[in-house]
This record gives sequence, structure tokens and C-alpha cells, in this order.
Amino acid sequence: MSEQYDCVPEASWIPSEKLKFINRYVVERKDTCISCGLCGSLCPYGVHQRIEGHAKVLPPYSQRCIGPTCASNDFHCVSHCPTNSLSVRESETFSALGDVRWTTDMILATWHMAETGEMLPLDHPGNTGRAGGGFDHLHFKLGDVPEKVDYAEFSTAIDLNRRKSGERRRIAIPVYGGGMSYGSVSLHTMVARAKAAKAWGTYTCTGEGGYPAELVPFKDNVITQIATGLFGVKEETIMRAPIVEFKYAQGAKPGLGGHLLGDKNTPLVAKMREAVPNTSLFSPFPFHSVYSVEDHKKHLDWISSINPQALLSVKVSTPNDVEMVAIGSYYAGAHIVHLDGGYGGTGAAPEIAKKNIAMPIEYAIPKVHKFLTNEGVREDVTLIASGGMRTALDVAKAIALGADGVVIGTAEMVALGCVRCGNCESGRGCPRGIATTDPVLYLQMDTNWGAQRLTNLFSAWRKQWCHLLASFGMKDITELRGRTDLLRYDAGEEVRA
Repeated sequence: MSEQYDCVPEASWIPSEKLKFINRYVVERKDTCISCGLCGSLCPYGVHQRIEGHAKVLPPYSQRCIGPTCASNDFHCVSHCPTNSLSVRESETFSALGDVRWTTDMILATWHMAETGEMLPLDHPGNTGRAGGGFDHLHFKLGDVPEKVDYAEFSTAIDLNRRKSGERRRIAIPVYGGGMSYGSVSLHTMVARAKAAKAWGTYTCTGEGGYPAELVPFKDNVITQIATGLFGVKEETIMRAPIVEFKYAQGAKPGLGGHLLGDKNTPLVAKMREAVPNTSLFSPFPFHSVYSVEDHKKHLDWISSINPQALLSVKVSTPNDVEMVAIGSYYAGAHIVHLDGGYGGTGAAPEIAKKNIAMPIEYAIPKVHKFLTNEGVREDVTLIASGGMRTALDVAKAIALGADGVVIGTAEMVALGCVRCGNCESGRGCPRGIATTDPVLYLQMDTNWGAQRLTNLFSAWRKQWCHLLASFGMKDITELRGRTDLLRYDAGEEVRA
């Protein structure tokens, strides 16, 4: 059955008691303050206020302070205070949150979009990190960005089957959810992702941990994954899947296979994976039944014999000869070639692997795109990229480099409340209840709350894509594919020095 998704789900305000606004700066007022009210009359941002009829000035509203940059203004409260009672410092909480790839600005911006569905301005600091490379040094040569656009005039949909035969599958936005397995994340996280995927007419992936029964109501939007450990692989789940993904390698740990430590392998997880509880589970590398394109084709033919309607996706990492891997997968029968770069992975992926093994995804995408084009098959294969796509602009940059669409993972987790603490693999795991198998912790998250936050995030992202397309005079996200001429590379201050 052909699937067409033209509707855009409604965003709605979905607050959280746990995800409070975090001040960038803290404004402090000493006891020497005489409540003269001068600061209140000077500050245009409302940091200092006095209620009518009260003698004392209210405590500073630090959320509104713009920080040290205000010192050059003639309304700077600190320099004008007659008793030197005011001071401004950076918030310890703000500076402790996040890391160079996921900065505090980016995390807070993602929370805001997930809460409200409102887009970020294209020049907002939350659109880029400060990792010293990758997409953080790629920027669009923006034209005039209109303040208002009619979102209905723009298409952000992409086709996942570009071959001449087979099921036509089209998703409303150029993203779908990456594989995060039962055990690595909680069941509530998986269900929330599936609900959001259904609302947006896109997909989410089970990962390699099996197919929980709770996902069956969303089967039309769930990709099932087959990895080298064959955990939870069953004919019944293959038969219900619209897309089956073979995971040959992942960019965060190529050559290492997957692993789930014993603390997270609870009896329920072990039952799903048909394994022994409380033991560490490892997926070997590679598939020891695949050493040629012919072997690879036998794998894909196996799935086609069970479910002829399923699209076949092949997930690979990014070795130096990644273009040869991609063309081999195409000739083996793959509809989707999924390139997974080295920036991805959760807190469970080894840092030494993430930072030193796979080719950066921004190099792999154009390499494969150009090779497939030169081979004359680019229009017959869908090229999907993943590995550290954090924002709507990261997605757009991947498309401009030559991808058709993008798979995301960590961005969804951040929208659900992840603070990047890196405890994904340990013991009870995530204190937010996202990446945990602990039955008490994962109940913190209501699946409807989580699904709406993800729905809001995609709504905000789609608005950003529409504004970006409008700045280039485009109406369709597919027009952006391969437009490297719209990108510029900024080496950064430290490289230029």
C-alpha cells in the first residue's frame, strides 16, 4: 500500500517540571543596596523591578540579563549603581551543562522547541556547537530570510524508495528515528518515539534489541533492525515491518560491534533478546556470513522472501572506501544506503572509537553522492546520513552535501530531557528515565508527554527548513540536495591562528 503523508500535526505547549529554564548569568545585589530604584529605571530588559507601593526593589530577575556585553551600554546597571551593590557572573549550572558538541545553548534551545514547537532564528547560537570541526564549521550562505512564510507552500517530504519497482514510501519530513534498542533505552522512550513518528508520518527504529509488543499498534511507522547478534530477530516482526534495516556497522564504534552491559540486561530485556539475564551481551563484528556483495545480496533476498513489501536499508559506517560499500549495497538490492559517521552514539559508545575510527560524516556524504552520480545510479537509491545530526540546520547541511535525508537519535533524547551526563550504559542508567531499564526510573516519563515533545521538535525544525528554503528561493527540500555551493567553510579562530 502506498503511503502519502501530507498533514502536519499540531504543536502544543508541553511543559516539564524537571526541565526548568537555566540562567546564563546570575545578577547579585548586596545588602548595601539602598533601593533607590535607579537600576530598574535603567534596565530595558526588566531585570530589576519594584512593585508599586513597595519600598524595596525586587530580587533581580536573572533570566533576562544579557551579561557582560551590557557593559558598553549607557543603561548598564552595575556601573551606574551608586553603592556598587550589583554584580553579574556566569551561572555555574549553565556552564556545567552540556559539552562542546551539545552546548548549553543547544540543549536549552532543543528543550524550548520541544516545549513550544516554536522555531529558532537561523542565526541563533543554539543551532551550532563549538566542537572545532564537522558541521560547526559549515555555514549556509543565507539570502534574505523572511520573517514570515506560509509553511503550507513548502514541501519537506522525501521518497524512501527511489527504485523503479516496489512499495512507494514517502515521509513528511527528511528525518526518521535511529535504532536505539530495548535495553539501551526504556520501553517508554521507544513508545514515545513511535507515537511521534506516527503523528509525523515518518519512522522510528527498534534497534537490535527485538520488537516489544507495545510497538505493534505503531507497526506502520516502525523499522525493525537486524544486527550481527541477531537479538530478537523473528519472522513475525520482519513480516510486519515496512522497512527492515541491516546494521553492518555503526559509526560510533565501527569494528567493535554492539554491546549491552549486564546491569542493563534485566529479565525482561533478556527475554526479548532470548539471552541469559544479567550477562553482558555483545554483537560480533562483522556478519560472519557476509564477505562479498554476493553474500550481501543473499541477506537482502532473505528478507524479501519473507516480506516482499519491505524496503531494505543497509546501515554502514564510513571507511575510506565507503563509496564502494555503497555501490555494492545498491547492486545487492538495497533501497536505502544509510551512512553512519563517527560523531553519533550515546554515552554508551567508547570515546576512543567515536573520535578516532570512522570518517567524519561531512566527508563521507559528498564522496558517496558524487560516486553514485558518476555511476549513473544516484536517482535510484536513497542516501541517508547519521552520526551527530543535532539540529534542523545540521540536517539541512547534510542534504546540501548530497544526502536525501537524515537519521537522528540523540536530538530526540535531548528533547525528552537528556542532559548529556554520559551514564547511558551504567547500572540503572539514566536518571531522567530515558536510557534505563530500571522499572522505577523509566516511569518518570509519560509516553504521551514524550511523544508531544518530539512532535513539537519536528514542528519547529520544519519551520526552520521552510525559512531556510525561502531564503534560497526554493519551495521543496529536495531542491537543496547536493547544493554545496550554498555552504561556506569557516575554519574557526583557533585554526586560523
